[in-house]
Amino acid sequence: MKSTSAGKRTISVAPMMDWTDRHCRVFHRQITRHSFLYTEMVTTGALLHGDVARHLDFSEQEHPVALQLGGSEPADLAKSARLGAQWGYDEINLNCGCPSERVQKGAFGACLMAEPALVADGVKAMRDAVDIDVTVKHRIGIDDIDAYGFVRDFIGTVAQAGCSTFIVHARNAVLKGLSPKENREIPPLKYEVVYQLKRDFPALEIILNGGVKTVQDIDLHLQHVDGVMLGREAYHNPFLMADFDRRYYPDQPDGLAASREEVIEAMLPYMREQLARHGDGGKGLRVNSITRHMLGLMAGLPGARAFRQTLSDSKLLAAGDPELLRQALQRMQRIVA
Repeated sequence: MKSTSAGKRTISVAPMMDWTDRHCRVFHRQITRHSFLYTEMVTTGALLHGDVARHLDFSEQEHPVALQLGGSEPADLAKSARLGAQWGYDEINLNCGCPSERVQKGAFGACLMAEPALVADGVKAMRDAVDIDVTVKHRIGIDDIDAYGFVRDFIGTVAQAGCSTFIVHARNAVLKGLSPKENREIPPLKYEVVYQLKRDFPALEIILNGGVKTVQDIDLHLQHVDGVMLGREAYHNPFLMADFDRRYYPDQPDGLAASREEVIEAMLPYMREQLARHGDGGKGLRVNSITRHMLGLMAGLPGARAFRQTLSDSKLLAAGDPELLRQALQRMQRIVA
């Protein structure tokens, strides 16, 4: 099995549109140093015909970080993967799991599960183009196809093209009639299907995704698979990841054990640097572009609502001062005191 030199995928944070941008990933990196991070999905068209730097720029501290691509044309995937490797990403991931109609119109995402040979061609083209890992993220089925043989054969076909890591969202994707949000909630989770995939493909790296919310969930799944990918829980309750380095990467001596206050302090110089570089008099990057990812930092604590309210205050945000973070913390502390 081809392994990444950048780190282990024991724990990873899912690619989430409009959420896991570069600022979100830097924030997450202040909480966990070794969990694998993923970009939002970037389409091959956006890279080949758009602003490459806008889509691919990231900070060195984000490593290990993977670029998720959306596309189906092998030649375009190869060119896009080559760009990702040149930009310094540690992995290229192909999206075969997104169920949105917009993605389907582009003939990629979850609908690609019905065309495993095409996916295999895309994987082979990308592997021929780059030296970094090429992985695939997918569902366990599409629409009413829920026979185990469907996902088993999909993985078997794509693995023959050289993919050794599969990230499996343990739900079907309903391509017609359900929104992306409903697709994350209505199709039932079937973890046993993912466990069976690992038993049937012991040489492959099988990562489980879907509905994971607690450390106890993670520990249970890791008894059956190689890694666990968190989705929305990592965004809404990011400090859940505070113990991940110690718990899941004990062989890495440089793991983090930061407090919430230390996370805030670590984000301040990053925010100042980004605003100085991209602020453009309020027309470019704004404070809210970064602070919006931090609203869940105090989730579950007394005063968390006051923290969120301060970070969402339009007048404070308009001032464009990163000290807003400290103000939010201080307001929370006053309420709790």
